[in-house]
Amino acid sequence: MADARLTITVNGVARELTVPEHELLLDTLRDRLGLKGAKRSCDVQVCGVCTVLVDGEPVSACTFLTADAAGREVLTIEGFAESEEFAEFERAFADRAAVQCGFCTGGFVLTLKALRDAGELNDREDIIAGLDGNVCRCTGYKSIVEAAEAIAAGGSA
Repeated sequence: MADARLTITVNGVARELTVPEHELLLDTLRDRLGLKGAKRSCDVQVCGVCTVLVDGEPVSACTFLTADAAGREVLTIEGFAESEEFAEFERAFADRAAVQCGFCTGGFVLTLKALRDAGELNDREDIIAGLDGNVCRCTGYKSIVEAAEAIAAGGSA
């Protein structure tokens, strides 16, 4: 198996890396860059726990090759947490008790950011459809959908 030398921008910082050509983005983020916000869970793109944004689109880092991120922008929950925009998401989730164990929260937040950025966070049906593929085993989704509605309304709902 050959190694690939590549540059990816992670949370606004260009990173030059040499990785095995079949290394997953999740492993690169967690093991090489120390970014633990994306979690390993299902390894088959069904839970959303490993979600990161690549060029603004949510991807499952557990099945996305690091080599496919070459020359692209990757945003993790750690990077998003440093932005001013994050405070609105944090407030919406906290005010509605949409976080329990927190294992899935990063994936939900980044998915909601991508939906809002794409103008696809308009009503309850959009929210539910857009969050398909994100699994929470604690909250029962009601509070997460309510937080998403608040985000969609600009934090005022």
